[in-house]
Amino acid sequence: MNIELLGPLSAEMNEVSFVPNAGKPRQLLALLALNANQVLPVPTLMEEIWGEEMPRSALTTLQTYILQLRRLIGSALGSDPARGAKDVLVTRHGGYLLQVPRSAVDSYEYERLAATGQQAFDKGDDAAASTALGQALALWRGPAMVDVRIGRILEFEVARLEESRLGVLERRIEVDLRLGRYDQLLPELTALIRRHPLNENLHAQCMTALYRSGRQWRALEIYQGLRGRLVEELGLEPSPQVRRLHQMILAADPALDEAAPHRRPVRERVVA
Repeated sequence: MNIELLGPLSAEMNEVSFVPNAGKPRQLLALLALNANQVLPVPTLMEEIWGEEMPRSALTTLQTYILQLRRLIGSALGSDPARGAKDVLVTRHGGYLLQVPRSAVDSYEYERLAATGQQAFDKGDDAAASTALGQALALWRGPAMVDVRIGRILEFEVARLEESRLGVLERRIEVDLRLGRYDQLLPELTALIRRHPLNENLHAQCMTALYRSGRQWRALEIYQGLRGRLVEELGLEPSPQVRRLHQMILAADPALDEAAPHRRPVRERVVA
């Protein structure tokens, strides 16, 4: 079995897809997969699908969606005598759960690799951290559940995953900077600061990579561009950490020529 949520929704068993075509059953499958092996109460499922505009027939319609999902799962299972659709999409008192190995769901695998990378990061093992964090990021194939209708609960989960993705990316870039991979990072960082024009940490990382690659003038340009946007759009100056980095670059501080000290990333004040 393989279920992918970090991008377009995909769910297969025996190379047979069991993703529904209709929007609300897809939404239901995504929520169950994101909470694999956990009982989701019926009210939670109905809230996700209908929100405040819940029809009188909501419970009956939800049961119909469950039946549709079980039929698709049964088709994917084929003639397996040891397991039926009700063993995969299980009814529990007051709710349902999708019973699958966690390793089969990419969001769980992502979180496992991210945690492994964080442990290595905390221990100062930059090479191991870069590898594990890079493997976690490689599981992403686009925005999470990009082709799934999103309700209140999935909206929160998508935001959580995307915020986690950005944090993992920043940590992986930080350890790669310490490993001296400046030239490899610059194309990626240039694209990232365009995508996140108010993210101070990514701009600081880009400034550092440029300076260490011998492009001091370009690092100063990046700072001025960030400052201009912060002042114009938010009425804010860059954070003290970014201003300090700017002064170090102006002074050609020798400390910038060395590997950055082990530290946590600058907190981004605005999610752009």
